[in-house]
Amino acid sequence: MSDEQVHPETDPQAVVVAFLAALERMDLEAAFLLVSDDVVYQNVPLRPARGRRAAERTLRQMMRYCTGFEARMRHIAANGPIVLTERIDVLRSGSWEAEFWVCGTFEVHAGRITLWRDYFDWTTFLAAGVRGAGKAALARLTKNRAFRPRRAQP
Repeated sequence: MSDEQVHPETDPQAVVVAFLAALERMDLEAAFLLVSDDVVYQNVPLRPARGRRAAERTLRQMMRYCTGFEARMRHIAANGPIVLTERIDVLRSGSWEAEFWVCGTFEVHAGRITLWRDYFDWTTFLAAGVRGAGKAALARLTKNRAFRPRRAQP
C-alpha cells in the first residue's frame, strides 16, 4: 500500500488535527497511522521517545491510566511542515479530571508526523491533578451521602 493510500490527507495542519482527534477517541492505532517510523515524541522536559515503537510504548503507558482525553484547541498555525498548537488538554480517569495548558510543536512530512513535542507547566499540571482529585472525592462523598438511608428517630 502506498503512502498516499494510507494518508490521502497530507496538509500538515489537517494531519495534526486528525492525529489529536484519534487520540481523543483513544484510538492509538488510527493515531499511529499518522506517525512516521522515525518520529520523535517528547513531553518537555522529559526525555524524548525516539521511533514509532518507543513513542507508542510511552503513549500506551500513559493511556493505561486514562479513561478519556480531550484536546481543546485554542490556536493552531502552520508554516510549511511546522504546526504549532496552543490547547487545553484534559485527562480523565473515572471521575478524576485534569485540565492544563499545552503548547505543541509538530513537524509533518509526506502526511506523517515526524516530531511531536509538547510543552506545559509542571506546576499547573500537578495543581490540575490535585484539583481533579478533590472534585472526584467531593463527588464521591456527595453521592454516598445522597444514598445513605436515614436512621429512624427514637
